[in-house]
Amino acid sequence: MYSTVYYSPKGRMTLVASDSALLGAWFDEQKHCGGNLLSAITHQTETPLLLAARVWLDEYFAGHHPDAMPPLAPVGTLFRLAVWNCLSQIPYGTTTTYGALSKLLNSQGITACPQAVGSAIAHNPIVIFIPCHRVIGANGTLTGYAAGLPIKTYLLELEGLCSHSAS
Repeated sequence: MYSTVYYSPKGRMTLVASDSALLGAWFDEQKHCGGNLLSAITHQTETPLLLAARVWLDEYFAGHHPDAMPPLAPVGTLFRLAVWNCLSQIPYGTTTTYGALSKLLNSQGITACPQAVGSAIAHNPIVIFIPCHRVIGANGTLTGYAAGLPIKTYLLELEGLCSHSAS
């Protein structure tokens, strides 16, 4: 596995990839970051896939909706993978709620309460690419973000959404 550092407008990020997919992207100081990926890194180098991820992030942080998403391969339980798949379907510049995701998963035969969805979201190993920042509380307030609410607010504003209040 390979890793590189990316300097975003909101701080340093670590990107981790295999030969075929991005496995991790997180901010330094983020809760639940890295996990087993950190011990599996064998090279700190720029690969074509990591370069593609960096280009994607450059475009995103420039306020654009990047087109060419690098291949993603998050590692997690079947439930977490289902939640992260739902997150990947949230369109750029829109939000949803924990409750709405819970209902969507339940409609797919996956038992999920909003709290379980929130826990899976908190362990998202590929932030921004898998847009967990687009999930807000039922009353429209910002709740929980492993990298911190100021970063969540910044990302939502970057996507052209109205300012939200953190709770």
